[in-house]
Amino acid sequence: MADRLNRTANLFARMWRDYLHPYWARILLALVFLIVEGSTLGLLSWMLKPLFDRVFVGGDTDAIWWVGGVIFSLFLIRASTFVINRSLMTSVSLAVSTSMQTDLLRHIMTLDSSFFQENPPGALIERVQGDSIAVQGVWSTFISGAGRDMVSLLSLFGVAVAVDPWWTMAALVGAPLLILPTVLVQRYIRRKMRQNRVNASQRATRLDEVLHGINAVKLNRMEDYQADRFSQIVSRIRKAEIKMSGIGATVPALVDVVTGLGFIGVLALGGAEVTRGERTVGDFMSFFTAMALAFQPLRRLGNLTGTWQIAAASLERIYSVLDMQPGIACGPRREPPPDTTIRFHDVRLAYSGHPVLNGLSFTAESGQTTALVGPSGAGKSTVFNLLTRLIDPEAGEITLGGVPLREFDLGVLRDQFSTVSQEAALFDETLRENILLGHPQDDKALRRATVAAHVADFTDNLPLGLDTPAGPRGSALSGGQRQRVAIARAVLRDAPILLLDEATSALDAQSERLVQQALDELSAGRTTLVIAHRLSTVRQADKIVVIEAGRVVEEGNHDQLMAKGGAYAALVRLQFGDQ
Repeated sequence: MADRLNRTANLFARMWRDYLHPYWARILLALVFLIVEGSTLGLLSWMLKPLFDRVFVGGDTDAIWWVGGVIFSLFLIRASTFVINRSLMTSVSLAVSTSMQTDLLRHIMTLDSSFFQENPPGALIERVQGDSIAVQGVWSTFISGAGRDMVSLLSLFGVAVAVDPWWTMAALVGAPLLILPTVLVQRYIRRKMRQNRVNASQRATRLDEVLHGINAVKLNRMEDYQADRFSQIVSRIRKAEIKMSGIGATVPALVDVVTGLGFIGVLALGGAEVTRGERTVGDFMSFFTAMALAFQPLRRLGNLTGTWQIAAASLERIYSVLDMQPGIACGPRREPPPDTTIRFHDVRLAYSGHPVLNGLSFTAESGQTTALVGPSGAGKSTVFNLLTRLIDPEAGEITLGGVPLREFDLGVLRDQFSTVSQEAALFDETLRENILLGHPQDDKALRRATVAAHVADFTDNLPLGLDTPAGPRGSALSGGQRQRVAIARAVLRDAPILLLDEATSALDAQSERLVQQALDELSAGRTTLVIAHRLSTVRQADKIVVIEAGRVVEEGNHDQLMAKGGAYAALVRLQFGDQ
């Protein structure tokens, strides 16, 4: 129990340090207003003593006005401080939530590729959005809600003790009954909420996969199947939330029972004293009102048990991600390489224990085109991931301009590469934004890029031109148009090394001709690495490297390799027959 309390306290202390501390002045001001607001209930119950003793019993009509004026002033103060306090704490909770979401996304983007293999997009969306929103209102709730209710209770119990401490003890006779149920409820809700956040991640993942694969769902008539799978997930969430709601209501319900016992005790003790004339009606009404007004704050504080545990479970998930460190670290070198010669020396890599590269060694000369060919699964695409350090090899060395890749700052290293792959990753933004990718706009450079990549061939005829939306994942464009947008990015990026991964394999003949023409113009004068299954696209390469089972089996130009009659010649015959 103590360890769990310490972990929870550490989580909220860390949240204060990381996110709330910059707003300490605003929170302090809110605390002042909530103290004023909470104190008004105690003062209100205290004012009932002169109301009954001097006005209703004593018949002092002159006291009606000043007593009524004070009571009205208390309500006015309470209303004003409530509005100010709520506005202050809402601004803080929203600022914290947006900062947390931004920090989470920024940190997630620094993590290694293996992290994204283990965590699907839907789960990460829920982590960034759902968990941070679950935490969003916790400080507003606790500072505005719990803080106000605690102050109210202190002021009300202060009035009760001032009227009669023995009556107060009688009212609280059942309070110890709340301790054990509160502890058990907290433990249950924490455990259930942790599981429910996992269920929420699964729900987001299922939605993401269904909506992105909607064509496959329709063509394979999977609507009922996917709906049933989604229904199972949301049913688990519904059942868990019903259980948490029921269990969470236990503490407020017990507060009702304890309060009822307290009222019986006070009536038995105080009622007798009033009837004997030992205490006044004003004393009893002031005390009774104080205890009655304490009823709702007590119930709300009891209900905060669940809110605290929900926030704690989400904070655990948020910080579990923020505490992850990328395995691929930046090197110290911030200068670009002296040249763009690429060398792989005895590079080895395995995925989940399955070898992918087995001592891969080759050189791609600066300013030349080197083609990587071979059967699927030979490790060709892995070469590109290693070059850009999306992954690191387990053994061997890769150099750029004679400098090991690990020595480069990641930003400097990746600035050396432009990549055009088979699946152009387009965003649901305009064509202009998809080409610029956040870089400052230079109208002349942008125009040159769109013309060189043959993007202008179709955008010039669109009503909105480059401001035409690309649609989700570029769905408003054809395959060839998406490829040309990706090439325009590479032209605008103007990096010294070009990586082409099956850039034309999924295109029709006309689109392939346009895209290939754009690629030829783009690769001129650059160090270019090409992955291609269509061997006709790499015949003019300066060097062709044949990779099988993660190692180089042949290298040379097209004529040399054909003359050898080895693995490359066999691949050519397989595609084109005897030529």
